[in-house]
Amino acid sequence: MTTTAGPDAEGSGAHPRFAEALRALGLGDLVGQVRRFPDATRTAAEAAAAIGCELSQICKSLIFAADRVPVLVLMDGASLVDLELVRKELGADKVTRAKVDVVRETTGYAIGGVPPFGHRTRTRVLADRSLLDHDVVWAAAGTPYTVFPMAPEDLVAHADGTLVDVRERTA
Repeated sequence: MTTTAGPDAEGSGAHPRFAEALRALGLGDLVGQVRRFPDATRTAAEAAAAIGCELSQICKSLIFAADRVPVLVLMDGASLVDLELVRKELGADKVTRAKVDVVRETTGYAIGGVPPFGHRTRTRVLADRSLLDHDVVWAAAGTPYTVFPMAPEDLVAHADGTLVDVRERTA
């Protein structure tokens, strides 16, 4: 596994806004644990392959629009979000995937690099319980080339997430 240093002052490659958010949360030590890869970790599969972990150990940060209001859903990398379960959880009339510009405007990050916290705006966060199946999960660190490890309970707490069951069930 090859990692390279990025533009962050500590050489971690974490997006500067995300590195600042980590420090503000008292998690400055995590900045040094951010890994930057030469190839994209934009998708859960790319991230898992680069890290050498199970697909379900990747924490996807997905932005949806619930009645046109952005909401962040944290989901394990091996699962899909059931929009109907999200709709019911939020009491919304309609839930859709957010458009690219809404994701960037809401979070301040590009799709494929959205971290679970440290966003431009405060957003409601739902975290699927499947994340708790692991001792450590990996999430984007603000760029499509960087990831960081964290205990899922801590990740959900720092994201101010509500634990829910919104994973799509397969027959």
